[in-house]
Amino acid sequence: MDVEKLLKCLGNSFSRFIHLITFGVPKNLPCQQEYKDVASSFKLFKRILDNIDDTNIHPDEILCKEFEELDVAVNEAREFVENWGVHTSKICGVMQSRQLILKIQRYSIKICETIYGSLESSSSSSILNSTLADIQQFIEEIESLKLEITSEKLEQALKCIREGNVPPIKDLIEITELLQLSSGDELLKESIAVEKENIKVNQFDQITHIADLVFHIRETMVNLESVKAVNGVSVPSYFICPLTLQLMFDPVIVASGQTYEHDSIQKWIDHGLSRCPVTRQTLSHTNLIPNYTVKALIANWRDENCIKVNKTSDHLDKPEDSMAISNLTLENGFDRQSFQKSNHRSPEESCSHSRSESTSTAVSSSEQLYESSEHLQSTCSSRMYDLNTSSRIKQLVNDLKSPLNEAQTKAAEELRSLAKNDMENRILIGQSGAVKPLISLLRSNVKITQELAVTALLNLSINENIKSMIAESGAVEPLIHVLKTGNTCAKENAAAALFSLSLLEDYRVKIGQSGAVKPLVDLLGTGTLRGKKDAATALFNLSIFHENKARIIQAGAVKYLVELMDPESQMVDKSVALLSNLASVSEGCLAIAREGGIPLLVEVVETGSHRGKENAASILLQLCLSSPKYCRLVLQEGAVPPLVALSQSGTSRAKEKAQQLLNHFRSQRENSSGRGKS
Repeated sequence: MDVEKLLKCLGNSFSRFIHLITFGVPKNLPCQQEYKDVASSFKLFKRILDNIDDTNIHPDEILCKEFEELDVAVNEAREFVENWGVHTSKICGVMQSRQLILKIQRYSIKICETIYGSLESSSSSSILNSTLADIQQFIEEIESLKLEITSEKLEQALKCIREGNVPPIKDLIEITELLQLSSGDELLKESIAVEKENIKVNQFDQITHIADLVFHIRETMVNLESVKAVNGVSVPSYFICPLTLQLMFDPVIVASGQTYEHDSIQKWIDHGLSRCPVTRQTLSHTNLIPNYTVKALIANWRDENCIKVNKTSDHLDKPEDSMAISNLTLENGFDRQSFQKSNHRSPEESCSHSRSESTSTAVSSSEQLYESSEHLQSTCSSRMYDLNTSSRIKQLVNDLKSPLNEAQTKAAEELRSLAKNDMENRILIGQSGAVKPLISLLRSNVKITQELAVTALLNLSINENIKSMIAESGAVEPLIHVLKTGNTCAKENAAAALFSLSLLEDYRVKIGQSGAVKPLVDLLGTGTLRGKKDAATALFNLSIFHENKARIIQAGAVKYLVELMDPESQMVDKSVALLSNLASVSEGCLAIAREGGIPLLVEVVETGSHRGKENAASILLQLCLSSPKYCRLVLQEGAVPPLVALSQSGTSRAKEKAQQLLNHFRSQRENSSGRGKS
């Protein structure tokens, strides 16, 4: 049993986990605070491991097994965080996180208690007392770790279901609020995600109980909607779609006999789901039969009670104080504020065929991807369904399919314009079947047609549902084609569109595997300032997925990123942010050193922005930990004075990284002098 190897392996797993949690946590990651607390405790655990070796402890088969189990648990947790996406089930995510964190907690305590006993009986270590104190502190920290209230509430609800009971309504409502499942769109997404997990598992497991829990949540939310008064009248529950929680406009019957809103059950079926969401029966066929009876009843009820419907979104037009449970804005993507905010462009940088204001920053923040609920409410009350616009859009979609290029180009241009700033127009365009013909125009030999089509798709992708539609319609390869063959503006907008699609978890992997990395790296090297920013944004998001890091490095991105650390490039913060991700693998460290990045990183630590200094210090730390040679090069560049300054006046993360580097330098020096004396 090679204990030294196990210690080293576990220490490396801790380092990767700490780095990911420090820089790569999605905003909506379940148990986010618990992961941060674990990472913080691991810093102390890593110091303990660094201070012991196989001569300090008495290895046995049980201890070695516990080392291996902890290593597996830490890597499972890291992979879970890396693979988390907005289309993953929130409930499954919380429960999986709970199991992983409890496993880490259990094995960590067992190992530390064993090591503590071994060290107490040993007198060979000069640092024995401090290490014993560190172990006691770590055990106290990891034992005091409290799982978030969402985890506890879900466990209680699932326990009820396992015992054959229905969870209390107040608990179900609290869960929907904690997980932001109160809106129909979010609950539909969660229902689809859970059902997909259920199919994947294909056996009786916790996921079956989670599917039951989602069923009870949906049933509760429908009942809550039905008791809300609209113009003093309650909405009959059978008028409300159990998937969207909204009044049905186009009700259809499925094979089980249950009625749903057409678009919602079609989306369910399009995801390959074959069970009825309410009855849980397997559907004998997927034909959707119009329910004219319910449609007529709803129409009569609306007429009798003078209730209007905003048909573009199937929302009731009702006073603000009697609105249904409001749609909650779900922030998407990762907590990369500095990376996002510095991506704004001046008007001079805009292409002549402009994309939406919100996409002109490569769709880099949640405010740009989603309209606020206040805007939705004011729109619902101030704008009714525009029949003329709808008819015009249908005509434009037909023109996209015309054999005449002139008609195609004019249609793409007008659709781009309609989708630029208007949320309702995006929905209408998406529902009118424009996505597939626009995607087909991405392969047009006429450059202006290609450019207008890609810009229209980029503007449409601001809407989350249409973004999914674009991805599922096979847009990735055509967008890569534009990236390789388009004019300047088309390439830039293709890069921004790929970034937008990469926010969908499944497509972050697919985009990396489909050959997008090399043309994005080429754009990073040869594009305009806006093109480089779009490419950096897309590559940054792709680099969060571990396998894509090697692809980005092999495509030659590091050379360009090192060049872009020049302050005159206006790309310093973006470059070091992306390099920080790439430096987490050994190939990245090698490429950064080989391309001459060390002197520039030291300069960023000294003169960069707060975020730039933080990321540059993180990269230098990765370099120094990976090789004594790089450590010497960093010291030769005079890194100590700016690091000392950063450890005193930087952001909290920057201070931590700077202090770790300085401690590492000190440790290297002590080791070197110790070898000299011997």
